[in-house]
Amino acid sequence: MDLVSHPSLRSLHPTGLHPETERRIAVLHGALPFVTCEAATEQDILRCHSVEHVERIRRTQGMLTLDTLCSESTLEAGLVAAGAAIEAVRCGGFALGRPPGHHADRDRAAGFCIFNSIVVAARFAQAELGVGRVAILDWDVHHGNGTQALVAGDPSVLYVSLHQWPFYPWTTGGPDDQSDLRLNIPLAAGTGDAAYLDAFEAAEAAIGAFEPELLLVSAGFDAHVDDPLGGLTLGDATFHELAGRAARLAPRYAAVLEGGYNLETLPRLVRTAQEGFEG
Repeated sequence: MDLVSHPSLRSLHPTGLHPETERRIAVLHGALPFVTCEAATEQDILRCHSVEHVERIRRTQGMLTLDTLCSESTLEAGLVAAGAAIEAVRCGGFALGRPPGHHADRDRAAGFCIFNSIVVAARFAQAELGVGRVAILDWDVHHGNGTQALVAGDPSVLYVSLHQWPFYPWTTGGPDDQSDLRLNIPLAAGTGDAAYLDAFEAAEAAIGAFEPELLLVSAGFDAHVDDPLGGLTLGDATFHELAGRAARLAPRYAAVLEGGYNLETLPRLVRTAQEGFEG
């Protein structure tokens, strides 16, 4: 499984002392080899987001929301991150992009996220690669409310999320937030490896019953015990196990980096998941 990224992501969208920093990509590039992607086109983005949203990102310098920054290079960073996700779908790879995406919905950036790269990649696969049914598995510590909103009501996409709850974004992902094409598995703060892997069996069952042609994984690493922004307590080996089990759920799969804010552990965890996907 190739890692997919671009050298420009080490400098685009600088955020200072914000936890979602360009240093996340710098440490990954320093530790792991990757293949270089091209940026997504704005047309790729517009399969998911509104023209107004793209224009807002183009012209804003400052705070888009209380937790999400925007600068003169944020649009370019978002296009490159989405391009990494698209290339990961093409090659069955793991996209290392930033900003992350799963909190961004059609008209709004939020939770450090600008464009929803994983849904951009899913729509690219359906429009350009002839893929029909797509399952999105999200194991970031936060619920992917943007992803859920973007695919809601579409019978060709299943969304499954395991996440800490109650937790940001607070209003989605609870035990009653379910549908035929949406499985949310909320987990209490402090949940560790054994309970998490037990809960993952429900995700496997739902994805298996859906029979996707393509599985896309929102691979956040902020559920790790040493991450500063989450309250779950997963060890390294669990990410290897999750990736290995995910790879058996569809004939094609790819992964997209979401959260993970400990700069010391992030390269190790990405490599651990990569090895799990590879079997």
